[in-house]
Formats: sequence, structure tokens, C-alpha cells
Amino acid sequence: MSKNKAQPPSVVHKVIMVGSGGVGKSALTLQFMYEEFVEDYEPTKADSYRKKVVLDSEEVQIDILDTAGQEDYAAIRDNYFRSGEGFLCVFSITELDSFQQTVEFREQILRVKQSDENIPFVLVGNKEDLNDKRVVTIEAAEERARQWGVNYVETSAKTKHNVDKSFFTLLRLIRDKKLQEAALNTQTNKKKDKKRRCVVL
Repeated sequence: MSKNKAQPPSVVHKVIMVGSGGVGKSALTLQFMYEEFVEDYEPTKADSYRKKVVLDSEEVQIDILDTAGQEDYAAIRDNYFRSGEGFLCVFSITELDSFQQTVEFREQILRVKQSDENIPFVLVGNKEDLNDKRVVTIEAAEERARQWGVNYVETSAKTKHNVDKSFFTLLRLIRDKKLQEAALNTQTNKKKDKKRRCVVL
């Protein structure tokens, strides 16, 4: 008998990038995927990426959907949101509008996910390298994250600062939620089994 057992397929965690146009969603994704900074990127229609990563000593796959920030694609966004297990909601610290629009993105996600407040979600303030042009204060962003009960991470797709941190923070949230759901399902199934056994004759 062969000693080499077939490796079980690694777990896939589905991440959706959301945020208004031009905030750097694609730049963050490409920096995380390939460790390269792309300054001039064609407006995204929606690109999908997959990468194997080691998450706390466990090999997993991250499936990233980089959605379009343009309103033209809002109609198909609901389908993307439905398929996502976690969300990186990106704004630019140099654009107040992009920060304000994070509220709409979160509301849309909650609506699609039927108001599940525990959705794995990280608020990301990108373009930290342009701190001299900052219009969104760290305090304002942290306060919003506190109100939502989510993590806030400031990144720079250009310098790669905190890029990995933002993705790995979200991956841990997705993993933990899956573990909680699995534990709940096990409990529910045990209760069902007990009920089946208790038959009144």
C-alpha cells in the first residue's frame, strides 16, 4: 500500500474587493498577488485571482474578485457580493468622497447578505504614501470602523505597507467564521440525532 496519501484540497477563502473607482483596489490586489505596483491600470470590469498562501501554518487558497468601482456595473455587483465570504472595503485617504461611499458599499453588502452584521469585513484606507494630501483623518476612519465593529488598516499599494496585513486580517476573519459555523452545524446535527433517538412507543 502506498504511504503517500492524496493531499486534501486546500480550503478556498473568497475575498471581494469593493470601493469606488480609482482608490487602488487593483493596485492592492496586484501588489498582494505579484509584489508589483501598477500605477496606470485600466478601469476594472472585474478580475479574478487565486493564490496559495500559508495562514498561521495552514496552506489555504485565496480567491480574490477585484470588482469595478464604476456605477455601470452596480447591477452585477449583487451577484459578486453573494458569492463573497469576506470583503476588503477600500477608500483613498486623499478622497473624502471615496470614504463616504464606503457607507453605501457596506449597506449594499449587508442587504445582499441579509443584514448579517458578522460578515468578515476590513476597512482599508489606501494611498498612505500620499500622507501630505490626506483629507480623511486616521481618527475619522478608526471611528467608522469602531461603529461598524470591524478592523481598520491603512495601506500603500505603492510601498506595499500593510498590504499583506489587510488580506491576512480578512483571511483570519473568514476562517474563524467558517469554524464557528461548522461548530454550530455539528451541535445542530447532534440535537437532531438525539431527537431521532427519542422515539415514544
